[in-house]
Amino acid sequence: MMFAGRGRGKIRPPRRNILDSGEVDFEKDWRSLSSSLREIHTKNASTLSFEQLYRNAYKLVLKKKGEPLYNKVKEFEQDWLTHEVRTRILDELPSSLLAAHNGAQLSANERRDAGEKLLRSLKAAWEDHNLCMNMTTDVLMYMDRVYCSDNRKPSIFTASMGQFRDFVLRTPIPDREPLTIATLLYQVILDQIQMDRDGDIINTALLRSCAYMLEGLYETEDEQEQFKLYITSFEPEFIAASEEYYRSEGESLVAKGDASNFCRQARQAAINEEDRCRSTLSTLTAPKIKQVVENELVRRNLPEMIALESTGVRYMLDNDRLSDLEMIYELSSWVDPKKEELKKAVQKRIVGQGDEINSTAKEASDTPLVKPPAKADGEKGDEAGKPAPEKPINQQTSAAIKWVDDVLQLKDKYDHILEKAFQADQGLQTGFTRSFSDFINGFERSSEYLSLFFDENMKKGIKGKTETEVDTLLDKGITLLRYISDKDMFERYYKKHLSRRLLMKRSVSMDAERQMISKMKMEVGNTFTQRIESMFRDMSVSADLTAAYKKHVRNLGDADSQRAELDVNVLTATMWPLDAMGPSQRDGGGKANCIFPAEIDRIKQSFEKFYLDKHSGRQLTWQGNMGTADLRAYFAEMKGSKKTRELNVSTYSMVILLLFNDLPSGSFLSYGEIQARTNIPDNELMRNLQSLAVAPKTRILTKEPKSKDVKKDDKFYFNENFTSQFQRIKVGVVASGNKVEDRDEREETEKRVDLERGQTIEAAIVRTMKQRKELRHQQLITEVIQQLAARFSPDVNLLKKKIESLIEREYLERVGDIDKPAYRYMA
Repeated sequence: MMFAGRGRGKIRPPRRNILDSGEVDFEKDWRSLSSSLREIHTKNASTLSFEQLYRNAYKLVLKKKGEPLYNKVKEFEQDWLTHEVRTRILDELPSSLLAAHNGAQLSANERRDAGEKLLRSLKAAWEDHNLCMNMTTDVLMYMDRVYCSDNRKPSIFTASMGQFRDFVLRTPIPDREPLTIATLLYQVILDQIQMDRDGDIINTALLRSCAYMLEGLYETEDEQEQFKLYITSFEPEFIAASEEYYRSEGESLVAKGDASNFCRQARQAAINEEDRCRSTLSTLTAPKIKQVVENELVRRNLPEMIALESTGVRYMLDNDRLSDLEMIYELSSWVDPKKEELKKAVQKRIVGQGDEINSTAKEASDTPLVKPPAKADGEKGDEAGKPAPEKPINQQTSAAIKWVDDVLQLKDKYDHILEKAFQADQGLQTGFTRSFSDFINGFERSSEYLSLFFDENMKKGIKGKTETEVDTLLDKGITLLRYISDKDMFERYYKKHLSRRLLMKRSVSMDAERQMISKMKMEVGNTFTQRIESMFRDMSVSADLTAAYKKHVRNLGDADSQRAELDVNVLTATMWPLDAMGPSQRDGGGKANCIFPAEIDRIKQSFEKFYLDKHSGRQLTWQGNMGTADLRAYFAEMKGSKKTRELNVSTYSMVILLLFNDLPSGSFLSYGEIQARTNIPDNELMRNLQSLAVAPKTRILTKEPKSKDVKKDDKFYFNENFTSQFQRIKVGVVASGNKVEDRDEREETEKRVDLERGQTIEAAIVRTMKQRKELRHQQLITEVIQQLAARFSPDVNLLKKKIESLIEREYLERVGDIDKPAYRYMA
């Protein structure tokens, strides 16, 4: 039975004639009152008249006998507690409990039975005392309200609670000084709690009653909350014992080396302690014992658990143990709001897996190409046929696409982990972003490979996909672009690949192309996409220009029925990556122009005149390597009645094939003759001849000697025996388009990018100084780096060189002393 407060009975006030009687006999009235109090304590109060007792006490207080009455009641309660209550508790005290205190070994059952006996004895004494003091308080209500209030004395109930504390709990046990009942009580409660932690069954309601008793007792008479006996005496011992327990428990769990089990046990320990405080002890202890679990069990051991190779965070990440990761995140959040140890472990694993992806891609890029049988990109059939499936051009290109796919899969994996296990934690997300950025930028080909990924998908990867699927694919690619620091390098590769898609008409969807530009603009700004947008404008203007030229030709009334039709794309030289699109010097390329056949050259000159009449002062440079042509060819041995076929070839292939028009049957042209009459660069000539003379399905020419490679001493013949079931045949150029750059090409690209960066840095320095007029050296460096960070990470040494160069060219001048250099803009 528990008491939540003190009784306040309604007793009628004494009649005035009783109060007007003369002097009182205090001793007589006290004897009567003390006798009644004893009856209350011995549970014989049924025959008492509480109204009469109240009147007697009322009269004594009214007659200024409040102080002796107050003291007498306290003496009575002290005597009762000392000789009746305490004696009864001591008589019922199990001897085994005292023996255990002295070090005797008892079984769990013996300890539980002895402890429960003491707990029941104290519970009964406390509840009796509360009940009796509630009844006594009703009798002495007037004394509490008048005498105690006027003299700032604690109520008789409060005073009697203090007496229970002092004369029952804290009085030493005879022959066991300084051992007290309170000391034994605390030990019993702690022992019972330990048994509960060990999985034994205990009487939680009995423990809760004794804890409630300690909450109802105070160290001081003013009964301040922080001075509850539970808080001042028992709780510190409980916290100290719990610290020792969880310190030992942590060591035991660490020794097992199972991080998952550690997380489960730690989280369960916190749940158990919260339940224990609610059902067995007091909710006042809940936040303190939770801190004990956090500090002694989690904080001490979690870093070691996270770092375990066999079961720690790395194992959980590699095996998608989301529930375990969720637990370890929860534990980390208890002891560190920033989750630094967890973040470091996950970041380390992300970088490790990223480095593995990079290594695999690097091995593939360093592997010498195993040349497959020469083969064109495919043949386009008529209505009855189907085009051959497109395949990646070589294993290096496949490795590039795989690198992006692997990085995206890794990104998806950690996005899923972040959402499902780490509650989309912003701090961890920032760490993840930094790790992805580190390993992506640690791979020197990341910009090129990402551009190839977009190129492959724009050409065929998005075919058959819905708008939502295309949007998702582009968003994933843009996510990787966000990580790349050298965005100027990516821009160069993207423009190179885009130019081929636009000029060769290889894009599956122009809407997807424009959607991609829009997404890039949102991600990295207008400056990044200005040139790319200009490329699309050039294509649109060229379409109009071609239509105007065809109308111009019709108006001239040219009677030549064999005249070839011309579709022209006029490209703004500063906006298109012409250096990347054309043959490099090391491939035998140069500035020399291709020699076109007379009939084609005539059309070319006609267009030049038409264009320059409209745009005087401009110069046209023809890019033969970027065009295509449709030819109609006659094959005498072709099966069926129709001996002609339409060939779709590159411009260079067209120039080569037209050389065979006037060649007698059975005659040949050597490699040297073809090169001399066309002026096609060696690299381009070999690739085009390989497509025409080696690829089995498009062998328009034959060569001697027969081999898979084209050599400079080969001879070439027109293949009069060529046959194909398709009416229209596409002759693709072998190994062209989106192949991965080799080492020399890569170095050449880096040189060009470095040159562009130098110009960009100079422009940023001049722009900054023009605006600021005068700046200190370090401040100028900082502002320029901030301006350029969106495109690339400028090298500080290069920055310094460019400043010196601008000073030499009198754009800037030095001011200030040598120790603190500064610069002034010179208009």
